[in-house]
Amino acid sequence: MTMESRQEKILTAIIKEYVGSAVPVGSALLFEKYSLNVSSATIRAEMWELENNGYLYQPYTSAGRIPTDQGFRYFVDELMQDKKLSQKEQKSLQVEVLKLKSQNRMLARTTAKLLSQMSDSLAVSGTIGSDDFHKAGLQRLFSKPEFQNSDSVCRVAEVIDYIDESIDSLSKELENKSEIEVYIGKENPICAVDECSMVVSKYTLESGEEGLLAIIGPKRMKYSHNVSLIDYLKKLLSGGGTMIILMTLI
Repeated sequence: MTMESRQEKILTAIIKEYVGSAVPVGSALLFEKYSLNVSSATIRAEMWELENNGYLYQPYTSAGRIPTDQGFRYFVDELMQDKKLSQKEQKSLQVEVLKLKSQNRMLARTTAKLLSQMSDSLAVSGTIGSDDFHKAGLQRLFSKPEFQNSDSVCRVAEVIDYIDESIDSLSKELENKSEIEVYIGKENPICAVDECSMVVSKYTLESGEEGLLAIIGPKRMKYSHNVSLIDYLKKLLSGGGTMIILMTLI
């Protein structure tokens, strides 16, 4: 195992643990839980190297490490594996979306509620060029550890309140981009909240109208799952006339 691949395994393990726990990850946990085939001291040394190179940071003395924006970016670009939605998730989306596809207003409202339930997150849906957006799951969003601070809640709430005004700028940001885009932390073009990341993509309806799909959540979101969710919904909605914005904390 080369130094680079060992660091990649350690970074992946730290991100996996942090996504589930929202607390700093220590070398002892990695040593006990993951088959890295090296000593705890070696893991600590590699974590220090990753921190020195900007992939991890230590929030306070004697704490474990947390991935930085750069660490999450490296994971998404180089280490993340494709993950398909479960059959149960696919069926739920198919049944609800196809059943309500001809009822645009109800589709937007119901899709927001469905996605909020599926992701345990905030979901917002609406039609391009319209101010008629539907939100669901605000309580789910603010129950996450990242948003226990009142300042964070206020910043995110302001973004959510004015999200419909950001659609134009987001659409321009995605011009000539057909693939799913992932924005991490400060990269986010419409959400200046450091705790957030966004998975977003355009799609084109059969009518020729363009739509948007986006998921916004904490940087410790399940990126692979969210990318799969966006991709599957693009396929389901390709024949409809609705733009759905998903904001999620996973």
